[in-house]
Amino acid sequence: MRAPSWRNSTPYKFVLVDRDNLKQSIAGTILNKATDTAEAVTNAPATIVVVADPNASGTMEEKDYYLVDSAIAMEHLILAATEEGYGTCWIGAFNEKKVKEVLGIPDNYKVVALTPIGESAEGEEEKPHQPKKDVRDYFYVNKWNESYMDQNVKVLVHH
Repeated sequence: MRAPSWRNSTPYKFVLVDRDNLKQSIAGTILNKATDTAEAVTNAPATIVVVADPNASGTMEEKDYYLVDSAIAMEHLILAATEEGYGTCWIGAFNEKKVKEVLGIPDNYKVVALTPIGESAEGEEEKPHQPKKDVRDYFYVNKWNESYMDQNVKVLVHH
């Protein structure tokens, strides 16, 4: 609840789902059909769904800030869960209409994302991860494509 939002509007709400039948229904809405993602939703003690009222936030230059507000709040939740030793998985590809039906979410709300949350499975630490990206390819100073490594500036970025 400490996440910033458009004019402190807090347009998002969280639904914690811990009933097995509801988790199975939500897992069935996942669009990419990755079995490990659906299994994570089904097997985790809970799945958290973030929803938002688009009318409770702002729009600027055709950007709907309820999405930004919700993403910031969800990321705060994920970082806090990680700090406590729990595993999560950001899921954004799902049938929104079905999720809303399963959870009884009002029409004026949009389902933004969901994440299972729980202890990581045995051996999860050994699961291969994508290699870390080089920060020099993503962090510039003053102008586009001017790597902070090429600058005579001390920036608080570690790689």
